[in-house]
Amino acid sequence: MPFGIHRVKGGCMDINTLNKQVQAESLFLQDLKREVSKVIVGQEDLLEKMLVALLADGHILIEGVPGLAKTLAVKTLSQAIHAQFQRIQFTPDLLPADITGTLIFNPKEGVFYPKRGPVFSNFVLADEINRSPAKVQSALLEAMQERQVTIGEKTYALPSPFMVLATQNPVEQEGTYPLPEAQVDRFMLKVLVTYPTREEEKQILERMSTHQQPQINTQVTPEMILKARQVTDGIYVDEKIKNYIVSLVFATRDPKAAGLEKLASFIAYGASPRATIFLTQAAKAYAFLNGRGYVTPEDIKAIGLDVLRHRVLLTYEAEAENVTSDQIVKQIFDAVDVP
Repeated sequence: MPFGIHRVKGGCMDINTLNKQVQAESLFLQDLKREVSKVIVGQEDLLEKMLVALLADGHILIEGVPGLAKTLAVKTLSQAIHAQFQRIQFTPDLLPADITGTLIFNPKEGVFYPKRGPVFSNFVLADEINRSPAKVQSALLEAMQERQVTIGEKTYALPSPFMVLATQNPVEQEGTYPLPEAQVDRFMLKVLVTYPTREEEKQILERMSTHQQPQINTQVTPEMILKARQVTDGIYVDEKIKNYIVSLVFATRDPKAAGLEKLASFIAYGASPRATIFLTQAAKAYAFLNGRGYVTPEDIKAIGLDVLRHRVLLTYEAEAENVTSDQIVKQIFDAVDVP
């Protein structure tokens, strides 16, 4: 089949037609970016990755030291979307029922009835998620994967769209608990937030040092997001791109086969099949953001580090030699042939 044509639900659609459809459906993202930029200075990469996760129906983990506007960025994005938003402040004394909900006994009727927790929202901000122990973090596992929550003997569906945006402080800081591997793997992206530039710092000073804060206007509805997701899902991924994605993921599991013998002693576990799925979905969303109806190798490279960095688990030898997962993923991208 020629590259300009791809099959869609039993028929064929021209790539040019798909490009026009993507460009038309992605117009609202410019308004969304503009509203968020009223409050957030810089952080273009963070905003872009949040939109990727939103379009790809994934969750995002944002890591950085305190004071870098991680929480503010998530809250501002949620304010620009007409949807339910809940913030959960994770603390050491938080209980799983504080997140998912619990059964409350009604003494008059002699029955238990469910009281739903804050997770029953479109956007859930899990603030400083690694300030709580693993049993509390695990309360989000079912919600993030199955989009449902079990309270007592009944299971309740979560609203659509549903997205968890979690912030965490670096694990080296005091009072933090490392996230369990099963929890980390459910996040489509892990984005690292760094300090602003000198110019951005001055803009932050001028904009945020007064008591009059910019007002955010609602620009997007959940229906617009769901429609954009449908278009994103139909973006074309060539066979060569699929093979490229699989080669990248397999290189994290067997670096020797990719000609990276020196990395073998640094990787304890490679990326799971969920990484293959998320990398494909995130690349489609990135292509949508750029107004294209097809995925390119550049899309994979642009989003790959955020998808893979938290899925490559390091050995003690790597930690002893100060080798990071970012360094390993970058070497893998350099070694694997680009189609």
